[in-house]
Amino acid sequence: MSDYTQQNKMGSTEELIKQELGVSKLRSTGKGGRGCINQGSAYETENGTVFVKFNNGAEAFEMFEGEYASLAALHASAAVAVPKPMKVIKNPKGGAMLVMEYLEMQSLSKHSALLGEQMARLHLHNAQLGKAQASAEKSVHKQKDGVEYVAKFGFPVTTCCGYLPQDNTWADSWVDFFARKIEQQLKFVEEKHSDRSARPIWSNLMPNLHKLFQGLEITPALMHGDLWGGNAAETQDGPVVFDPASFYGHSEYDLAISKMFGGFGQAFFKSYYAILPKQSGYEDRLDLYQMFHYFNHWSHFGGGYQQSTMSILRRLSKKYS
Repeated sequence: MSDYTQQNKMGSTEELIKQELGVSKLRSTGKGGRGCINQGSAYETENGTVFVKFNNGAEAFEMFEGEYASLAALHASAAVAVPKPMKVIKNPKGGAMLVMEYLEMQSLSKHSALLGEQMARLHLHNAQLGKAQASAEKSVHKQKDGVEYVAKFGFPVTTCCGYLPQDNTWADSWVDFFARKIEQQLKFVEEKHSDRSARPIWSNLMPNLHKLFQGLEITPALMHGDLWGGNAAETQDGPVVFDPASFYGHSEYDLAISKMFGGFGQAFFKSYYAILPKQSGYEDRLDLYQMFHYFNHWSHFGGGYQQSTMSILRRLSKKYS
């Protein structure tokens, strides 16, 4: 694409953003970046600076609607800072955009311990809403701030971990909900990479999955859903997380990917565990949840993640089947 064509395309896109936001000024700050899936740019408007994520894919609108809903839920909890979402815009020429509050961020360092505390508070937030509802004997599960207690596992909309959709259909059982997540990943691997090697081993483990959760009472907790080091940072005021793929699940799930790729120091985990201590069987469940993320990376990026996935799957199947 020529520079002239690219400029014309961005010009029409920026006019669309101005129209959708109801602003007359939209000037690029030159700040932005490109990830594995999306690219983003910051813009000054008369109402403040915004950050816009772009994706030209056919799945972009659904993906950004899920991210918008995730950011909105996290923001409403007031437990951890996120960029406030503003609008999802469908591009008539293809793809979509997500507009959100712009935050001046840097790598997570001095606020690592505070983020651990805040994530634990986030994971307790829904349970506390439930206790407040029970003590008040309310028939409508709503607090003054409009945040409702959620009694099931799932999420109101589809969210994407990467660009692949997650089936967030509500379930009464966490084991059933998580098993469905793995089933979906198995199908992605089989369809995208024609690899069925995991299917028979998973078929042995799945009927025994409940054994990893014996003695636990799991209350649905709001997840970030993709809490690796690249999705956390800090501002002058404290830690911030972004790029979520939320749903209501088991609190331990959020810690799995945080331990896979670095970025979170011991201070983060120490402050988290001080509020939500490890429970019996934690290490095996952490492996189980990491297996999901290895499956997801296998689905996205190919066989380089097959060995890690299969190693966990074989170990857990041997131990619990």
